[in-house]
Amino acid sequence: MSDLAVTVQGLGKRYRIGGPQEDYRTLRDALAAVARKPIMRIRHPGAVTSRVVDLWALRDVSFDVPESQVLGIVGRNGAGKSTLLKVLSRITEPTEGRATINGRVGSLLEVGTGFHPELTGRENIQLNGAILGMTRAEIMRKFDEIVDFSEIERFLDTPVKRYSSGMYVRLAFAVAAHFEPEILVVDEVLSVGDAAFQKKCLGKMENVAGEGRTVLFVSHNMPAVRGLCSHAIQIEGGRVVNQGTAGEVVDEYLKVQASTAAAVAWPEGEGPGDEEVRLAGMSLLNSEGEPSGSVTNGRPFVVRMEVDVARVASALCIGFDLTSADGAVVLRSYQTDGPEETWPQLKVGRNTLECEVPAQLLNDGRYLVLPRISLHRVRWIVQGDAAISFEVHRDTISSPYALMPRPGTIAPVFRWTADGSSSATTGE
Repeated sequence: MSDLAVTVQGLGKRYRIGGPQEDYRTLRDALAAVARKPIMRIRHPGAVTSRVVDLWALRDVSFDVPESQVLGIVGRNGAGKSTLLKVLSRITEPTEGRATINGRVGSLLEVGTGFHPELTGRENIQLNGAILGMTRAEIMRKFDEIVDFSEIERFLDTPVKRYSSGMYVRLAFAVAAHFEPEILVVDEVLSVGDAAFQKKCLGKMENVAGEGRTVLFVSHNMPAVRGLCSHAIQIEGGRVVNQGTAGEVVDEYLKVQASTAAAVAWPEGEGPGDEEVRLAGMSLLNSEGEPSGSVTNGRPFVVRMEVDVARVASALCIGFDLTSADGAVVLRSYQTDGPEETWPQLKVGRNTLECEVPAQLLNDGRYLVLPRISLHRVRWIVQGDAAISFEVHRDTISSPYALMPRPGTIAPVFRWTADGSSSATTGE
């Protein structure tokens, strides 16, 4: 028997954009349309046909995943990662090439996939387990474990249409994780849950990997990919552009991210987002208010985001992750972090939001700013689809002992006291 859990050879998936949208028609309608087509060409040249564009979400993708390997899949949003997982999960068929799966597959691609909104959590555990391929006896044997892991026992007999998205993802991951497939496929859905539950899920995936099962893990969380996965592949533009150990692939991916300029802008309607909210530009301004890729830690700087809003939703959160060069998140900030009366007032159209990062916060080094836009606890709209980078240099501060580089990603100056008398030294 082969020791490969997944074999992908020349895989491609094509979608067609544009073309006429037709309703359901009978055979008589179809024959009548064929008869009318020559007349329509004469009366209305060009009206019968419309421009159709072929979009290759995946093209010539090839890789192997040995049994018991935890494979990370990284890349920008729109690179083709989720399409690849849908093909491997047999949700969609490839246009070309083939993928060979050796073993039972458990997939967690979208929050609440396979749930019926009118059924209770208890009933959906049984339904979702059956959809995933679990027997009734297997479901009942693991029922208590699933409920304990999901932490929703109090709402077990409540219809899931009344669940929050966080409760949805808890229950969905709990069922998929206890399915015990030979191959577990997980897309970037854990970001919906809170930090404690994300940590719990990562721990569960580590246990799954430790039991000798195969895991395919898509995530924008580079430290999680580095820590959880032994190998990784990078997908850009629907093609595999790099593969190797997780550390090597993540380092190369972050290197490309770090080469980004300190300002980025998109033509109207082409930035990351959707029809309701779209990022138009992002830049980093130094203490003089000028775009710059270099700042000193003794002065504040500003992250500016240009956002086009078609509909102002009360749950709209606009912000960013500030990460170190290796992908570790230093902080996350949203315009909704303070009291509600202090939130910037958004309007329909172009909004310019600015966030000031205080002086004496970051240590020497290179950092990235990645945009984050969401409807709170509902869905992500922009999730690290772009990046700007900048360098922080340490300037002279008053202490004669604080001139040497120090470890860590932050370097604040704290206030110290001794017997009631205060000072403001950094200490060693």
